[in-house]
Amino acid sequence: MKIEVPVISAFVDGNSGGNPAGVVLHAERFSHAEKQRIAAAVGLSETAFVSPSDAADIKLEFFTPTQQIAHCGHATIATFSFLQQKGLLANDRSSKETIDGLRSIIMEGKAAYMEQRAPRFEALNEPDLQAALLSLGITTDDLIEGAEPMLVNTGNSFVVIGIRDGSTIKGLEPDFGLIEQLSEALDLIGFYVFSFDGVGEGRDAGARMFAPRYGILEESATGMAAGPLACYLRERLASQKQEFTIEQGRWMAEPSPSVVNVRLTVGTDNRIENLYAGGRGAIREVIEVEVNPSPDLM
Repeated sequence: MKIEVPVISAFVDGNSGGNPAGVVLHAERFSHAEKQRIAAAVGLSETAFVSPSDAADIKLEFFTPTQQIAHCGHATIATFSFLQQKGLLANDRSSKETIDGLRSIIMEGKAAYMEQRAPRFEALNEPDLQAALLSLGITTDDLIEGAEPMLVNTGNSFVVIGIRDGSTIKGLEPDFGLIEQLSEALDLIGFYVFSFDGVGEGRDAGARMFAPRYGILEESATGMAAGPLACYLRERLASQKQEFTIEQGRWMAEPSPSVVNVRLTVGTDNRIENLYAGGRGAIREVIEVEVNPSPDLM
């Protein structure tokens, strides 16, 4: 049979750009294997599958073209933006169930904000640091002074790397095989490479995201990576801000400018307790995908 899959661009910058994700409703119809085949047929970096939940407003599962992942920021924003536009959300405060727990969602107008956990930081050992730099074709001289590359996790793990010059980050030619090897070794989604140089007015940083381990060479907006970057900027680079605007996608070979807003909740001890990353989603198109249901679902 054929199913219709809306494609929603999340974290749009103005009325364009963003990162597209497929959204499949009534996903309880499909087995795990069928969801994986659908995601592969959709062919986007992530596709979200929406099912009923006994613990939250909805259950969300995320699949790349090659495998399931625990969380996906832009597919979450795409899903809740779509549900709101279709009148399927009862309240501005909502929630999602994922394979590793529950998360709150807050709607503000056309923007959706998703909860992430307090950050966990881990320094890279010297061999892993050198492998990361080699994979990007850069040296320590290219790094932002005082910005030690680190693994940061607010639900998913990314290596965050600050590059001094905008021209350098724009001209990166990554070794995706080496990035994939290091991502496997460190259990990463991928690398989130950022710069302060050459970003738009009112933006705190510009970033690129590489995740070949999950079949994603580069994507244009990554809410689950922008969250760790905001935490890194506050706790490791001593920014006193509690809200950050991260742009992404503008330095891709085929630009798709995106904007992710991150709001940090800071406790009395000045430590980050949790955070919300969000932005707007816009319906791009609806595509048809062929899927053969399991016999017990026919």
